[in-house]
Amino acid sequence: MGTPVNRRVALARVPQGMPQTDDFTLVDEPIGTPGAGELLLRTIWLSMDPYQRNWMAGARNYGTAAAPGATVIGRAVSEVVASNDLRFVPGDIVCGETGWQTHPVVSADAVEAVDASLAPVSTALGVLGSPGLTAWVGMVDVGKPARGETVVVSAAAGAVGSVAGQVARNMGARVVGVAGDPAKCRHVVDDLRFDACVSHRDPDLGAALARECPGGVDVYFDNTGGPVTDAVYGLLARNARIALCGLVAEYGASDARGHDLRPLLASQATLKAFSVRRNLHRMPAWRRQASAWIREGALVYREDVVAGIERAPEAFGRMLVGRTLGKALVRVAEDAPGR
Repeated sequence: MGTPVNRRVALARVPQGMPQTDDFTLVDEPIGTPGAGELLLRTIWLSMDPYQRNWMAGARNYGTAAAPGATVIGRAVSEVVASNDLRFVPGDIVCGETGWQTHPVVSADAVEAVDASLAPVSTALGVLGSPGLTAWVGMVDVGKPARGETVVVSAAAGAVGSVAGQVARNMGARVVGVAGDPAKCRHVVDDLRFDACVSHRDPDLGAALARECPGGVDVYFDNTGGPVTDAVYGLLARNARIALCGLVAEYGASDARGHDLRPLLASQATLKAFSVRRNLHRMPAWRRQASAWIREGALVYREDVVAGIERAPEAFGRMLVGRTLGKALVRVAEDAPGR
């Protein structure tokens, strides 16, 4: 067996439009030695998230700039291999923004401990992590659905949308999802227990949504932008609330355009974008609520897993085009603990 290395996924070039697998390259390098206050980690799980596309497109609020040779950013669950910080010992499971690499050396301040007794450790990247918190914050703070109101969630089978809809349902709302193929729509209704789901591929999406929302749309949790958002805007009820979470249908699109905002004027709707990064201090409260709902059967989740860090670009592309069901993950370590 050869000497262990840190294998990382770096940008071969900055993607133009939708990222392709040849926009990435694998780099093997010696494993680093942690200094004072640092940890050597072994990555177990990598999270695939839409915000990584924003980083590749040049967004400036993610720290490291996207450039050829840069390690792709991303959250991961890892095992501590060596520690020079009193808060962690070898064998601890941690989560943080450690990038697409197998053996990163990071500041101990960059990670947090994961309670492996609470749930499978992969959930720290999904339902009990940033996607779950995003869904909760957006629905509770921005959407604010009242009992009996109609809520529409785009990308309803995804990591954020699936939780957002269940949060709204647990608040007493009627929830309509928008997803891709019939299998996803069945999952949204049968497993996630939305009241209805329509396919964004329906040739008359507006009419399909209107049938499921006869009284209009009181809350729209927008993960996608694009034609779905155009269709929902035409159905907004008076004083509707729009929680703008993401625009995955428009990331990297050369023909992206603005939406017709006249329906918002007519309905006196409120549109508010939000960021989970400003709400990370609420993660413990979300985990308490989510764990209780999971125990009660009021919150379910699904993970879409591929194995091997070399497949991270493939998994990322599948997530961006909606070919995943639930939280998109890459299992990096074969002997992943806490699973």
